[in-house]
Amino acid sequence: MPRIKYRDADIDLMARMMRAEAEGEGKQGMLYVGNVIVNRAIADCLDFKDVRTIEDVIYQVQGGNYSFEAVQKGNLFYERARPTEKKLAKQTLDYWRDHPGKYALWYFNPYAPCPPTWYGQPFAGQFKNHCYYEPAAGTCESVYNG
Repeated sequence: MPRIKYRDADIDLMARMMRAEAEGEGKQGMLYVGNVIVNRAIADCLDFKDVRTIEDVIYQVQGGNYSFEAVQKGNLFYERARPTEKKLAKQTLDYWRDHPGKYALWYFNPYAPCPPTWYGQPFAGQFKNHCYYEPAAGTCESVYNG
């Protein structure tokens, strides 16, 4: 049983975002970004109360900007999804979860050491250039489902 309900179009959309956000971090890095995308669709808390689908997550606007910079600025996001990234996206949608993205709802590249918190959320770990952050204890139990 997949982690969330999805369509073929979701695999393509997610694959394009995973590549655009983390191609330089290899397959593992793309899988972690995929974890964050699926986690946001599962989480019914904080900034993610109104996003239930992959499309909702990818095109979510917060503070007047898209949550994922690649939607606005990423040429890779608007290229056709390749079979490799589609396979990784499907894997993440179906079952794959791992630390530091396992329960993470946020990630970013600080171009410096990862801070211990980001907007009050605790540091979960780092993979290459991306720092991952989980919700603070007791603020988002739903992220641990699925």
